[in-house]
Amino acid sequence: MLEIKTPAPDFALSDKDGNTVRLSDFRGKKVILYFYPKDNTPGCTRQACAFGGAYEEFKELGAVVIGISKDSAESHRKFAEKYDLPFILLSDPEHKVIEDYGVWQEKKLYGKVSMGVVRSTYIIDEEGLIEKVMPKVKPDTNAAEILEYLKK
Repeated sequence: MLEIKTPAPDFALSDKDGNTVRLSDFRGKKVILYFYPKDNTPGCTRQACAFGGAYEEFKELGAVVIGISKDSAESHRKFAEKYDLPFILLSDPEHKVIEDYGVWQEKKLYGKVSMGVVRSTYIIDEEGLIEKVMPKVKPDTNAAEILEYLKK
């Protein structure tokens, strides 16, 4: 995981519509950058819907929400349409950005060890510096915890 007060690595990834989105496009705004394992899985769906439900509050606080997984842009498009997700979803199939942010890690499930995305969130400040690191977040409380933090 990256350290607080260090520059957030810039990136250029495709969104659900095939447009290139760069982190640097959002200088001057706070960015909620969350990494999740897979579209349309129970935990990821609950997390995305919580961000979607709180989207207007994030906007009022001047924050941009960006979700990143290794799913394809097409998968993101279907996921966003199915759940009416209003925020940006980015595709990182080569998991370069996922690795740059230190969230591609060893995971254990039922005794089986594999590599995968550990659900994590970064809050990046208006200058592009990492303000807060939230490793191994819970899908049901992540959005609410960030809102609470931003309102302080």
